[in-house]
Amino acid sequence: MKKSDFEKQMNDFKEVLLGDFVPFWTKFSVDKEYGGFLCGFMRDGELFHEDKSVWQQGRSLWMFSKLYNEFGKKQEWLDAAKCGYDFINKYCFAENGHMYFTVTRDGQPLVERRYYFSEAFAVMGYAEYYKATGLQEVKERAIALYEKMLYYYTTPGVFPPKVNPATRKNRGHSIVMIMMNVSQCMREIDDNPRYDQMITSCLDTIFNYFVKPEEKALFETVGQNGERLNSPDGRFINPGHSMETAWFMMKEAIHRKDKKLMEKCMEILRWSLDLGWDEEMGGLFYFIDIENKPVLSLEWDMKLFWVHCEAMIALAYSYWYTGDEWYIKWFEKIKDYAFKHYPDPGHPEWFGHLHRDGTPINYIKGSAWKGPFHNVRAFMVLTQIFEAMANGEKLEF
Repeated sequence: MKKSDFEKQMNDFKEVLLGDFVPFWTKFSVDKEYGGFLCGFMRDGELFHEDKSVWQQGRSLWMFSKLYNEFGKKQEWLDAAKCGYDFINKYCFAENGHMYFTVTRDGQPLVERRYYFSEAFAVMGYAEYYKATGLQEVKERAIALYEKMLYYYTTPGVFPPKVNPATRKNRGHSIVMIMMNVSQCMREIDDNPRYDQMITSCLDTIFNYFVKPEEKALFETVGQNGERLNSPDGRFINPGHSMETAWFMMKEAIHRKDKKLMEKCMEILRWSLDLGWDEEMGGLFYFIDIENKPVLSLEWDMKLFWVHCEAMIALAYSYWYTGDEWYIKWFEKIKDYAFKHYPDPGHPEWFGHLHRDGTPINYIKGSAWKGPFHNVRAFMVLTQIFEAMANGEKLEF
């Protein structure tokens, strides 16, 4: 590829990001009446579901802060971020310090789960908002909430287990993945060495327990010692998560200038594409069984936009590092599928969930699960990667 090709890629992603995604969420999501961010939108932005996902509060705080920090100092983005920051602090924490999963539009508690992903996205949002404002109070909140998250992560029995550990002790991949990413975000605003230590611990856990080279897969659930479980959960592969983890680790390889780690990440990417791609109808499956046995989650063959976003980021990093045409050809394959199937011509934003054949499951543009995170994050990162390549920047170490 040459400079003009990189510039075209950059412009393709930037145009959708700033001309479609961001205007939609800026216009409809910011709740000027109660604060925070609304989530549930029909095709053209009409609100159909008022309850607020706490995940979305942290993710949207991160998004608007990131936009302000890296895509132009627009006051409306900073104002939107403050709207979310204030709402999170006022309404999203239970008396015990644990964050809710869902609250009402005006901030009354609805659902509190045994997980702490709400904390993860709030920490990420706080860290990015601190970079935007420089307010010490924001940094202190980020550090304190990270410490709370770290306590949850390292203390067994804080929350009721999903599976009785007296019968079966499982390990889950997703919390390790997010702990690593949150630590990477915190490292950007705080020079405490514990973030590097936690990232190293997460890398070791992922490769020693969840990555199975003999089966060419990164597993979502394993036994306590990393053993394969002979069950649907034990055979379960989430290609989107695997590729998201791969590019988180690619960023770490770049940070550490670790060639060996980068090679391992690209290997996970290649496995995930091989397992996840639908040869018959195109696009990436949501879930698969490593032995091609039935997946119990009935949505397994759906084509979700976020999965394709994670694949494109991992492929772009891999091409930037290697210059290998294999990666850019796969990138174009994923991009072509995404740009063909997820846009909604004549209507704002893109669809998030498709049937296997590429037709929309419904026409909503926002929900507790579909918001401005994976798509906006991907299009920001991809804009920046291709801009760097267009400017002749090399990814060498």
